[in-house]
Amino acid sequence: MKINTLLVGLLTSVTLVMGSAQAAELSIVSGDTGNGLAFLRSQLDKFEAETGNTVTVVPMPSSTSDQFGQYRLWLAAGNADIDVYQTDVIWAPQLADQFLDLTEAAKDVVDQHFPSIIESQTVDGKLVALPAFTDAPALFYRTDLLEKYSKPVPTTWDEMAATAQEIMDAERAAGNADMYGFVFQGNAYEGLTCDALEWVKSNGGGQIVEADGTISINNPQAAAAIDRAASWIGTISPEGNLAYQEEESRGVWQLGNSVFMRNWPYAYALGNGDDSAVKGKFDVAPLPAGDGEGAGSAATLGGWNVAVSKYSPDPEEAIKLALFLSSAEVQKERAINQSNLPTIEALYDDADVLAASPFMANWKEIFQNAVPRPSAPTKVKYNEVSSLFWSAVHNTLSGNGTAAENLEVLEADLSDLKGDAW
Repeated sequence: MKINTLLVGLLTSVTLVMGSAQAAELSIVSGDTGNGLAFLRSQLDKFEAETGNTVTVVPMPSSTSDQFGQYRLWLAAGNADIDVYQTDVIWAPQLADQFLDLTEAAKDVVDQHFPSIIESQTVDGKLVALPAFTDAPALFYRTDLLEKYSKPVPTTWDEMAATAQEIMDAERAAGNADMYGFVFQGNAYEGLTCDALEWVKSNGGGQIVEADGTISINNPQAAAAIDRAASWIGTISPEGNLAYQEEESRGVWQLGNSVFMRNWPYAYALGNGDDSAVKGKFDVAPLPAGDGEGAGSAATLGGWNVAVSKYSPDPEEAIKLALFLSSAEVQKERAINQSNLPTIEALYDDADVLAASPFMANWKEIFQNAVPRPSAPTKVKYNEVSSLFWSAVHNTLSGNGTAAENLEVLEADLSDLKGDAW
């Protein structure tokens, strides 16, 4: 009996040890905007219940530029405290060496995603991150105000500015002193690169650096597009717009104080929340086009992914977390609750998604006009390229030199950075 009791005790202790060994303590970084952090936590709670693992969220600044800088420091130091990183679509070429190859782990689900998005996260044949959602911005517009003043949805930037000015002036004359015409992301950070790339590309001014590595930004169409944007500051856009990121723009818009806004899909669901002054009073359209040869609507391709650090002490469990966060189930909930665009094609025909987010049909055309930032041709130098670009644009918006002057300096700086090759 004593032997049997001893055996049972030993088996029990072994089971307990094995059980505790199977439960991993994982961590993930998040710089989510809006109520994204609460949504992520709700999904992590489900993952914890399913796996027995625990997941800690390490909060990050909402600025993608600040996030990237922190990521690079941690990864360069071989930091083992972070298991899973949420990554911008542009970061794959720069951080590929620090992330695990997920090709084998994702082989059964990879075909569910848009091929172009999988391609964007594949570097030298290595799948470095799994897509969580894709992104392309739109022109948010007040349906009630356009109807009130009998104005069509603008299709060019000049039409947008003229309509914005007219409605802003009329609303202010009627007593709404806080009304502006247009808010966007004007701070000196990655968000301004996205906005300004849209102005330039939609005006026939190229993509800053072309796919073959050619530096194309110093041209009259690009200069005209940026000068046009500079004319908005202090007229249809507040002076403070020079410091706006996504959330500041959304704040002004959601209080009912702007006719138009440029922002990402996440702002749609929040704009229709019960605490929003614009609930039921807005819609979205493709961003306006410029003028001249090659002009047309352009929307910067965005999107977020999940990558596993090669320094993770629990790589197998961390990969499970990455697969979970990129799964059809989580993407469906994201689409319904967060208005994030799925990377899984079948979800665009899902009845529940379309019932909850009928606007997603509008985003198909916007997504077709998506333009990538030049991270592929500039590779590990992309962050410096982007920083130089947004600085030149911010100088112009701030009245420090014309676009032509600032783009000439930018071209020289990019040429020095490029050297013989990117």
